[in-house]
Amino acid sequence: MTGFVAAGSDGGTGGNGIVGGRMRSSTLPNGIRVLTESIPGVRSVSLGVWVRQGSVHERPEESGASHLLEHMVFKGTGERNPREIAMALERLGGSLDAFTSREHTSYQARVLSEHLPVALDVLSDLVLNPVLRKEDLELEREVVLEEISTVEDTPDDLVFELHGDLLWGRHPYGRSILGSRESVGGLEVETLQRIHRERYRGGELIVAAAGHLEHERILETVEAKFGHLERGTGAVIPELPDQGSGAHRHVERTSAQTHIVFGARTPPRSAPERIPLVLLSSAFGGGMSSRLFQRIREELALAYTVYSFQSFYSRAGVSGVYVGTRPEWTERAIDAIREEMAVISNEGLPLDELREVKDQVKGQVMLSLESTSARLFRLAGFALYDQPYLTLDQLLNRIETVSRDEVAEVARTYLNPEVQAVLRLGPA
Repeated sequence: MTGFVAAGSDGGTGGNGIVGGRMRSSTLPNGIRVLTESIPGVRSVSLGVWVRQGSVHERPEESGASHLLEHMVFKGTGERNPREIAMALERLGGSLDAFTSREHTSYQARVLSEHLPVALDVLSDLVLNPVLRKEDLELEREVVLEEISTVEDTPDDLVFELHGDLLWGRHPYGRSILGSRESVGGLEVETLQRIHRERYRGGELIVAAAGHLEHERILETVEAKFGHLERGTGAVIPELPDQGSGAHRHVERTSAQTHIVFGARTPPRSAPERIPLVLLSSAFGGGMSSRLFQRIREELALAYTVYSFQSFYSRAGVSGVYVGTRPEWTERAIDAIREEMAVISNEGLPLDELREVKDQVKGQVMLSLESTSARLFRLAGFALYDQPYLTLDQLLNRIETVSRDEVAEVARTYLNPEVQAVLRLGPA
């Protein structure tokens, strides 16, 4: 449940203030944020470096460049070859990973606390010193093209890619993070070098760690590794065009099922509607007790998999429903989901159901925070989305104080069946 919180206040340039319990935040003179959370009773540390560079920042002809750059970083640095990168933490029992999203790229590690200096050295080496060779690009391009093929051969993944294009249109939020075969095939190493040179800079980086640690020691190391970087110029996410009434598209494909995604744009991560939306989504399709699961699977037996989903970004978000069903049952499934949407958008949630979903979501939040990795992502969210820090108690209190009227309002606005963009992928 890391999506509930976002960036905390910092202690000022070069400061290191306590902003909530064992969570501390500092900002280097070049704008790099450093956030830590000391967790008693654990012996490990999860840490990561986030870069404000994702698919939303790319030029159309460079779609997929951020993701390909993330891959290329692991092909070697000035100090380590690919095997040495892989072995640096694995030989210590640790792990190393990375991912690219719409709005950022992240490199993370998890190690025993005594190996924290090694992990910081490896992460800084990856982020700052990739060699980005042309010959490596030709090899890694093929890996990414296979990754694209995997999505194309996985209809319950592909349907979300297609729905994004339908929902966002020409806006970069609608592009695949992986890029297209054409765009990835046309990327040159000079493009990746330019993105790294311009975007992997001070002010665009966030370093976070959670576990058995001391904030001052991490801050000292981060300043030594990253303090020389100049501030970046920042990247602007384009304005969103107005969303019209719900669009519909059927993409024909031979398959045993038809895969269907409903979705509507929502406010961004920073909006006050976010927590009411989370509660609404959980009640509507968040588990076995949800309305959709009970109606579509248990009562009508139209699907094995049906659930609600949501994602929140800096400028907007999306909330919707996925279902996979037999082609001959497609219209029945769509009609049944629309009926459930109409009921909840007109009536909201009764008080007893709201009580149940509040308890459910609060329990999920508390259980999720038993992991140092979850704490890490929670910390990074504070800085990535520039929101005030919420302690766990403050977050739980905000969930508890959501009113029935707040949930009813977001249901009317975002679960109205008339505003849904609907993408179906399957036989005609």
